[in-house]
Amino acid sequence: MAVTIGTPNLEPNMSNGSVGVKVAQLAKGQQEAEGEIALQLIQAAQPATPAAPVGNSGHNINIKV
Repeated sequence: MAVTIGTPNLEPNMSNGSVGVKVAQLAKGQQEAEGEIALQLIQAAQPATPAAPVGNSGHNINIKV
């Protein structure tokens, strides 16, 4: 039984580039998902804006003794 290295059956069919395109699409999708998660983490880390004070209580401080 003879085995030859250069047979066309052993070489992957990458002449049309569809494998590379699929890998690039998967990588792009992964990067977009990671970016979305990063944005959600940044937004979750921002402190909530405090409510505006109501009335005058506590706004004037008497500093005269």
